[in-house]
Amino acid sequence: MAFSLSSSSFIHPQLRHIVYKMNLFDTLLFFVIHFVDKLGLWHRLPVLLGLAYMGIRRHLHQRYNLLHVGGINGQKYETEEFSYRTADGKCNHPSDDIIGSQGTFFGRNMLPANSRYGLLDPHPTVVANKLLARNKFIDNGKQFNMIACSWIQFMIHDWIDHMEDTQQVELKAPDKIADGCPLKSFKFYKTKKVSTGSPYMKTGSLNTRTPWWDGSVIYGNNEDGMRKVREFKDGRLRIAEDIGLLEHDEKGIPISGDVRNCWAGFSLLQALFVKEHNAVCDMLKENYPDFDDEKLYQHARLVTSAVLAKIHTIDWTVELLRTDTLLAGMRINWYGFLGKKIKDLFGHFGGPVLSGLVGLRRPRDHGVPYSLTEEFVSVYRMHSLLPDKLILRDIHSTASEYECPPVVKEVPMREMAGKDGERRLSEVGMEQMLVSMGHQACGAVKLWNYPSWMRNLVAHDINGEDRPDQVDMAAMEIYRDRERGVARYNEFRRNLLMIPISNWEDLTDDEEVIEALRDVYGNDVEKLDLLIGLHAEKKIKGFAISETAFFIFLLIASRRLEADRFFTTNFNSRTYTEKGLEWVNKTETLKDVIDRHFPGMTKKWMKCTSAFSVWDSEPNQTTYVPLYLRPAP
Repeated sequence: MAFSLSSSSFIHPQLRHIVYKMNLFDTLLFFVIHFVDKLGLWHRLPVLLGLAYMGIRRHLHQRYNLLHVGGINGQKYETEEFSYRTADGKCNHPSDDIIGSQGTFFGRNMLPANSRYGLLDPHPTVVANKLLARNKFIDNGKQFNMIACSWIQFMIHDWIDHMEDTQQVELKAPDKIADGCPLKSFKFYKTKKVSTGSPYMKTGSLNTRTPWWDGSVIYGNNEDGMRKVREFKDGRLRIAEDIGLLEHDEKGIPISGDVRNCWAGFSLLQALFVKEHNAVCDMLKENYPDFDDEKLYQHARLVTSAVLAKIHTIDWTVELLRTDTLLAGMRINWYGFLGKKIKDLFGHFGGPVLSGLVGLRRPRDHGVPYSLTEEFVSVYRMHSLLPDKLILRDIHSTASEYECPPVVKEVPMREMAGKDGERRLSEVGMEQMLVSMGHQACGAVKLWNYPSWMRNLVAHDINGEDRPDQVDMAAMEIYRDRERGVARYNEFRRNLLMIPISNWEDLTDDEEVIEALRDVYGNDVEKLDLLIGLHAEKKIKGFAISETAFFIFLLIASRRLEADRFFTTNFNSRTYTEKGLEWVNKTETLKDVIDRHFPGMTKKWMKCTSAFSVWDSEPNQTTYVPLYLRPAP
């Protein structure tokens, strides 16, 4: 502490109260990142130094940005009796059967906000109208396509959803802007607040999904959901074999693990990975003929869930944050510093740095039982990625190899959502939809790019049924963060050991944005909503999201792997089977999965390196400089 006090002039005044609580070692580490932050340098460092910066940051966030909500109420169990993923996420934490299961608390990365501003200050519809409403669709260039956009929802539906209260909230637009609002008033259910039994955080929210990376988006979040999607023959899941898409019930609702607020692109990915699961079942049945239906299902679920996690880690995230440093960092998370070839040859050795988080001898939760967090939910708000229309393309065109196929039709996105979207998808078919989404850029995560059609949206119940009240998602998202006690932008940055802004010019150099922020928030930067700050913030070159959001990703992306015994202790041939583990190890990208089920598709239509980039974009350039030795960008 004396060391901190003597160096207090170096530390930003608004961060000193946090640093004073650190031990000497962490204080020294903080000085390193704080010095780099003051210079705005970390993303311009050579790869090795950038990795060191991220490693220090992740360590500090693991120490100071993981808070458990609620008590430890589960029981010990014999892990050998549960060598598979359970339907509701129980029996994954090695010493407590409930941790990480459906219906447990969201954690926190920081204490609930102690805000002096009210839930309606400024009014959410004012914020939505003046700072979010789309004036004209802004795409993100060639970096991210509509498959990548759909993938976000696909993963969100695997991890998180808040339990709602039975009581509704009504938001009424103030008179001065009501005429310009898609909905002058709308109703939605409050987030249910549940007593935690803790004196320092009295209430929390419950997650109705399983927060593990367990594929619950296709398998369901509990026993009932799991039984609904299974064939109970050869381990397989239900799918409409004639068209390769999801089956539907008598109401036209898809039969899958999660059907709330679905649209055609999301259903497409569900169907693709049902096909992947069934292909794994067929492979296992061929190699292990004595396996019954249950064994085939459980092993195939393990394999398919691992494939999902791997694609997200070393393919999707690398396209979202397209820099050499992040490419190296995400591959280290999976394979370690020594890389895939060494890990394939010698297995996991030397700890997480040398061999990665996957395959660790035991899970690591850094003293805080695993959950996903309220703040993680907030930084994943990226509806600006969605366009106004889906562009369908002619896959029977005689266009030359890699050439973008001609447009057949442009369909309003509203018609691609819910039951209408399911009907459209059945007409279009899986192949045309995949190729069309691959060639269409998604939106940019920035102000004035929130889809208009989502501001007058028919939302769904958990069973996929339409709700009677339409909602303005843009205004509702502003309200949700405030309602759940998520810190506003500047407080959020301080809690993440980031230098706060002191004026609007610290946030952006766009004069139009600055003027609009002043109109809504005056000169009070502390009032700035998190979602608005994340969208307004100057972005690092190659990043599709803000740096502030990225630091939550840095913490949670690692945690989803290292806290899960099926990616650590039980990531072995005994649990996955030898052939199952081989399947995971040989699958590197979404392109591998597409090639497995649609041979020739990517060869004809995909010019780029990753299936998440716009397919007619240039492939990654070949460089002969080793990744870790690459210089500053």
